[in-house]
Amino acid sequence: MSVRILHAHSTFALGGKEARAVRLMNAFGDRAEHAVISSVEGALSARAAIDRGIAVTFPTDLPPLAGRPSLVRLARLARTMRRFDLVLSYNWGAFDAVMARRLFGGPPLVHHEDGFNQDEAERLNAKRNLYRRIGLGAAYRLVVPSKRLEKIALGAWGQQAGRVERIANGVAIERFAQPVAEDAIPGLHHREGEVVIGTIAGLRAVKNLPRLVRAFAAMNMKNARLVIVGEGPESEAIVAEARRCGVADRLVLPGFLADAARYAARFDIFALSSDSEQFPISLVEAMAAGLPAVATAVGDVPAMVSADNRPLIVSPADEAAFAAALDTLAERPDLRRSIGRANRERAAAEYDEQAMIVRYARLYGEALGAPHTFLADLV
Repeated sequence: MSVRILHAHSTFALGGKEARAVRLMNAFGDRAEHAVISSVEGALSARAAIDRGIAVTFPTDLPPLAGRPSLVRLARLARTMRRFDLVLSYNWGAFDAVMARRLFGGPPLVHHEDGFNQDEAERLNAKRNLYRRIGLGAAYRLVVPSKRLEKIALGAWGQQAGRVERIANGVAIERFAQPVAEDAIPGLHHREGEVVIGTIAGLRAVKNLPRLVRAFAAMNMKNARLVIVGEGPESEAIVAEARRCGVADRLVLPGFLADAARYAARFDIFALSSDSEQFPISLVEAMAAGLPAVATAVGDVPAMVSADNRPLIVSPADEAAFAAALDTLAERPDLRRSIGRANRERAAAEYDEQAMIVRYARLYGEALGAPHTFLADLV
């Protein structure tokens, strides 16, 4: 008999953490039946990445995850959760699932925290910290991807070390070594001698993509193109900043593109300009594709990249240093290649997807009291 799993997401739109959840669903195959709900109504676009044959539903008749945490709504949510063998909740927007179990019991629950939006980019919300402190005692484990989030969990959220599991994000490294098509990125036509600077991100304020546009515009190297892959509410602000800086004709916005292994190698340089990150999957993907990176020193980013790449990780406040780092790589193809090789080697050694999947499979099985439930054919 397969395990019934409820996935309670802040949003199940396409993004790094949602892609990780989908890869786990696909890896578990017919060992599990899944139901996915989102606190943002209709934000379910990641469903397109789920393999055919995976038993999954997207019920619309369940109590809402979002809203005032009234006892009535939380009790209804807890009753719903009892229909499942395991509950997996993701980030602040789904935390009421954790609180529902805290107050009213239910099946084992594993909560996942991946990072923060713009409202907590610089300072944590004290009320949310307290709510997490109260609720997290109901979780079998809290899973985080980064050392910084682990530190926050042990400090601000009051968790014991044995209840926090740090699992680094991973990708299928070998797939990023495969050749990519010349037309893999719509709107990008590579010109002779041109350097392509690219990023992969949800177009949200916390990613601060106007900062990347300004740094790109400030570069000495003008034979360059900026490609921003993703979708979200900040697209107009990004275009407006490009127009203001006079680089709109060198900006490519292809929208969301599934499966970075199919196109990331079309970049020459990967750039990450966020105000807040923890352990960005997009950076792991870029490293797997053999790219050097210029990035803001947020979350675990400085420790993620190879030692050769670390001088190119800059303060979020120093846009001049960001532009200078981009120029350093744009002007030195030999440096791009050597740092790219070092990044790929580090990704292969530290961030392999299969190792990540095995750790999640073991943890979820332990939560069920049957450690080998999902491990068959994975180890």
